[in-house]
Amino acid sequence: MDRQRQSESRRNLSEVNVVVVADSTASNGRLLHLHALSTDSASLPNANEQMSRWSTLVLAYKTLGVVFGGLVTSPLYVYPSMPLKSPTKEDYLGIYSIMFWTLTLIGVVKYASIAIKADDHGEGGTFALYSLLCRHVNIGILSSKRVSSNSSLSHSVHEGTGKKSRLGIFFESSIVARRVLLFVAILGTCMLIGDGILTPAISVLSAMDGLRAQFHSVSKSLVEALSAVVLVVLFLLQKFGTSKVSFLFSPIMAAWTLSTPLVGIYSIIHHYPSIFKAISPHYIFHFFWRNGKEGWLLLGGTVLCITGSEAMFADLGHFNQRSIQIAFLFTIYPSLVLTYAGQTAYLIKNPNDHDDGFYKFIPTAVYWPIFIIATSAAVVASQSLISATFSVIKQSVVLDYFPRVKVVHTSNSKEGEVYSPEVNYILMILCVAVIIIFGDGKDIGNAFGVVVSLVMLITTILLTLVMIIIWKTPPVLVALYFSMFFVMEGVYVSAVGTKIYEGGWIPFAISFMLAVIMFGWFYGRQRKLEYELTHKITLERLIGLLSYPGVQRVPGLCLFYTNIQDGFTPILGHYIKTMKSLHKVTIFTTLRYLLVSKVAPHERIIIKKLGLKGVYGCVIQYGYADSLNLEGDDFVSQVTNSLHMHLQGCLDGLTYDPVEIQEEISDLEQAKQAGVVHVIGKTRFHVGKSCRWFDRIMLAFYEVMHNNCRSALPALGVPLQQRIEVGMLYEA
Repeated sequence: MDRQRQSESRRNLSEVNVVVVADSTASNGRLLHLHALSTDSASLPNANEQMSRWSTLVLAYKTLGVVFGGLVTSPLYVYPSMPLKSPTKEDYLGIYSIMFWTLTLIGVVKYASIAIKADDHGEGGTFALYSLLCRHVNIGILSSKRVSSNSSLSHSVHEGTGKKSRLGIFFESSIVARRVLLFVAILGTCMLIGDGILTPAISVLSAMDGLRAQFHSVSKSLVEALSAVVLVVLFLLQKFGTSKVSFLFSPIMAAWTLSTPLVGIYSIIHHYPSIFKAISPHYIFHFFWRNGKEGWLLLGGTVLCITGSEAMFADLGHFNQRSIQIAFLFTIYPSLVLTYAGQTAYLIKNPNDHDDGFYKFIPTAVYWPIFIIATSAAVVASQSLISATFSVIKQSVVLDYFPRVKVVHTSNSKEGEVYSPEVNYILMILCVAVIIIFGDGKDIGNAFGVVVSLVMLITTILLTLVMIIIWKTPPVLVALYFSMFFVMEGVYVSAVGTKIYEGGWIPFAISFMLAVIMFGWFYGRQRKLEYELTHKITLERLIGLLSYPGVQRVPGLCLFYTNIQDGFTPILGHYIKTMKSLHKVTIFTTLRYLLVSKVAPHERIIIKKLGLKGVYGCVIQYGYADSLNLEGDDFVSQVTNSLHMHLQGCLDGLTYDPVEIQEEISDLEQAKQAGVVHVIGKTRFHVGKSCRWFDRIMLAFYEVMHNNCRSALPALGVPLQQRIEVGMLYEA
């Protein structure tokens, strides 16, 4: 049941016959599976509906262990992170009112109701928002710009239909605006990775600090050492995958989510039963009226009550919208509201205990059970941002924003579940370093506040663009959304900005390093692509090279990897001149990542004739949520099967000579039997004296990264003995 598409549906390939083929087994398997589902749903709708509800509830349960760990454990460090000075009852009521409305507006309204719907085919996060914009409007300056030269797939890259908005037209026409948008997306990504470093550090350190409350002889250094050991163990567990980790961790988070509000209710009854009057917003106005600048500075601590909420959006690839919404609205949100209410009620009666605002409000009878649950929950809290970091790094790698690192898919059913060994160990080292160097929880809290507020603000900006450009939301609703959240989060950013010198510089340093790596990698890749496009070999030039004395067409099948489709890579000329040969069947193969989450199976492999006998072009397309993990023989079989179908389609048509096509089919079979080789270029820049100082620095930095990153071929499972690397210097 292989699918064929004729060339008339491809604007730039009208002169050739194109066959678009996926793995027929997988494709047919999906079709049969869907057919079986439709049959079952017709006969047993109630059973299917019940199974769907049950699976959603199971997923919702698993989210407790992955998505909401950072958010639901925030009571451990919110009050201790606030620089309170002789607080009064009215101050605590105002602080609780701020936290309640922050959780309600940002947690319930923004993330659980709006942002979660702005997914890119099931993927979330700042890069997903950016790629969503790039797919609907031509505003990308990286991979989307590169692939737009081949308009055969323009329908899958830019999906926007109808009249474009003025804002979309502005971004398309302004390179400065597009660069600013890219910078904002990169900054959001870097901040989220910084969040993945700080969440484990502050969560585990705050939980372990409970030892000092009961045993005054326990030193601060011992607490830091124990916290570091716990984190090392957590990172070593990551290789087993999100599903196994979440199933193990979810019972712990369920115990935490249920126990802390119960303690909160107990505290409310015994200390201040009328605490919920603070829900009235007028307590917020009174708080700022009384405290002025001091009240504004306290926002740097209150913002931590919503920390980890970005994972609700960034972890969409691991779960789904409905499961995350159910878990948040029916368990996490009520738990946080009651826990903070209980903490505040206790502090109203004991106003000077705010430096240990969590453990002091725990009744003595349940102190140690809560301590054990809190320590375990803090470990789980780290999981949510670690999982989100893996997802974001994978998106960055496949979109060519970040050097290639090993990405392992830990689930056969969920493409979003990934693990990167290199990233995992780097995160582990940085987390332990943060604890050892900045052991004071307040310093880490200051850094954490910067990350939390900036990531929320960037999401608000990108989501506003999605509303205007893609959703075509009425201007009144866009203005209401933007004014509410931009002002609210902008005030939070201004408050935490004063903490730069008190630990807030940590995420900026991390983000700056990541941004330099991303920009350096992008700059080098762009310069390399520009050189290849400028010095590409035309078909006429290839025919001339093959006519040189001594150059032969040798038996065998060669997959020659290239980054360009309009012409041949300059490495080809160097290869022919050096090897004095070209295989009888040569397929110029391009691995193309599109700014989409997933490429439809029937659009995965595109084959075309290049006007010379035995020479073909092949484009293998993947989205950033697709897997490239194929075995070498399976990969070659898919490509040759697609080529065979393409030639068979040419044979059925009237454009080509049937005898010539039959010869090419025979040559393909003989070439495959003779042996397969994979040729990839190993290029370097030659930086001459005429280069600018900026090029010297950036290209040297790129070469260091390129020499130490992974090759694209191992992801295809290409055997080492079939691989040929052709070295060549590019003039910078």
